[in-house]
Amino acid sequence: MSEQNKTFDELVRRNFEKLDLYTTAITRAHGKNHPEAFEVRELFETISGKVKDAGTNKPDLDAEFAQLRKITDNYTIPGDVCETYAGTFEMLSEVDKAYQA
Repeated sequence: MSEQNKTFDELVRRNFEKLDLYTTAITRAHGKNHPEAFEVRELFETISGKVKDAGTNKPDLDAEFAQLRKITDNYTIPGDVCETYAGTFEMLSEVDKAYQA
């Protein structure tokens, strides 16, 4: 199965534990030069909480993903960041696209 065909639920199971670690790590490593990292972390925590609370239902995450797209310039990876930062944006973008599908 290609990455584009992954469902939202599959991506949640596969990526959310890693995203929990990564979103924390990027605030520590890049928060000084990229203050948006803190908002990315807060939005991920909100998304994660809503997913857990929804159980088998699809949570309403439209506002959170819209805000993520806004503050990250549609998940544009800054030129001065590490692979963890890049990976965070790539995973969030993938989850967002699967959610919208």
